[in-house]
Amino acid sequence: MTEAATRRTPGTPCWVSLIVHSLTATQDFYGALFGWEFRPGPEQLGPYVRGRLDGREVAGIGQLPPDRHLPVAWTPYLASDDVALTAETIRSCGGTVAVGPIDADDAGRLAIASDPGGAVFGVWQAAAHIGTQLAGTAGTPVWNELLTRETATVGKFYQAVFGYEAEAVVSADFDYQTLHLDGRPVAALHGVGHALPRDRGPHWMTYFEVDDTDDAARRVVELGGHVLQPPREGSNGRIATVCDPEGAVFSIVRTERS
Repeated sequence: MTEAATRRTPGTPCWVSLIVHSLTATQDFYGALFGWEFRPGPEQLGPYVRGRLDGREVAGIGQLPPDRHLPVAWTPYLASDDVALTAETIRSCGGTVAVGPIDADDAGRLAIASDPGGAVFGVWQAAAHIGTQLAGTAGTPVWNELLTRETATVGKFYQAVFGYEAEAVVSADFDYQTLHLDGRPVAALHGVGHALPRDRGPHWMTYFEVDDTDDAARRVVELGGHVLQPPREGSNGRIATVCDPEGAVFSIVRTERS
């Protein structure tokens, strides 16, 4: 278990957030699955809580207005030293800024954007709230990966906006780039072509660490969620893809360090 650093290099995934229809039921699900406890957070975009482990904040959950019927999905936030400047860069590089930049009380400033392929992500300029405060233990975000049609074009977008260095897998049948900052891998892009779900389009996938992938997958079903891809061995540990009762898709993984 490690406490996250106070300052994040721009481009580093620093927070994950989920906006749902039923805030209470969703808190019950993730509280039972990951052991999160909840405290209120900024409500500029509606009711919002932060999930905590051992008193440290790890993820956020907000509530959609009753008349809004948007896709329910986990959204990663990428760190920025100047969210207004980052928003301008996103637009100039072919992306779209849908929300913000706006203040979130004294916590910081945010924007919600999408890349040229349509995948949604957030941008976070930290003030009082630095983002995820805990890593390396069950119930914490451990990785973020973009599932998109192909990585060449969208990879150039993320490199231009956030300054990533990209390491591509050299393979005729595997389209994958790992994004690095300061020589350290922070996220990945995975081109899956026609295997991309038609009902979702390009999207970011959040991976949460668990102590036992098989047990966590069973627990997801018991709590009203679904297993989309059963537990299997991956390159970095045993992994499963699941969704919560409202349909938000995420992955659970027991990493080598778990």
